Amino acid sequence: MKLPAIPITDDHIHIDPVNGRGVEAAKDFRRSGGTHIFLVTKPSWSYGIEPSSGADYCGVFEATLRVADLVRETGLVVHPVLGVHPAEISRLSERMGLKEAAAVMRAGLDHAARYVAEGTAVALKSGRPHYRVPPDVWEESNGVLRHALELAAGIGCAVQIHAESGPCADVVEMAERAGIPVERVVKHFATPDTPLMPSFIARHEAIPALARQRRGFTMESDYMDENARPGAVIGPKSVPRFTLRYLQEGLITEEDAWRIHADMPERTYGVEIELR
Repeated sequence: MKLPAIPITDDHIHIDPVNGRGVEAAKDFRRSGGTHIFLVTKPSWSYGIEPSSGADYCGVFEATLRVADLVRETGLVVHPVLGVHPAEISRLSERMGLKEAAAVMRAGLDHAARYVAEGTAVALKSGRPHYRVPPDVWEESNGVLRHALELAAGIGCAVQIHAESGPCADVVEMAERAGIPVERVVKHFATPDTPLMPSFIARHEAIPALARQRRGFTMESDYMDENARPGAVIGPKSVPRFTLRYLQEGLITEEDAWRIHADMPERTYGVEIELR
């Protein structure tokens, strides 16, 4: 089978030249057929930053944008996604009160939103802990998430959310109250039962069936790029390899591939996904 010329987009990937393979991982993605990535901010501690104010997160964002420039030199199209990892609330709370921690995270998101408004990033990242936390931490985390949704509504961008496994159906009402279309709230590491915009890990067994149903979704690797956890969550070659395998085995069509890797990212993030 002659493989078609199609864009292949990883909707959620990290590239870390300090703690991981850096640009070499991006080159692996490109050599495997990848064309576009949404480069997502890592937690502040990955950069050796311990925020005490929202402005401190600018160091995280600037580091992410520098990596984006390095990756672009490989020929890939890079769309940065900036924000505050929801697990920050647990670390920050060890150094300051819970409410102050949440306030610092909201202020960090304010700064991330300015980068998006200026056009140097395309979306925000937020969410809530994916692990069990006390009720007060859960409440404050949801407050941070609501703030992210309101910011995104104000500047007209999408939000990727990192949260617990499952549908996160309550986020629909949050989005509606904030005034952001649910289609622009991306559930990273999604399950098929989510009413949000799903981004599925490339190996998810439901992808072929959902493609046949013409379900709107994107694909991701959630590659962490950490030498301490090589290949986690799955490797940088994964989105291209699974996509091409699905095509070769007739599990998805070329039309499906264009919908997954071009049409849905374009609609969700307001960017152009084209072959160069």
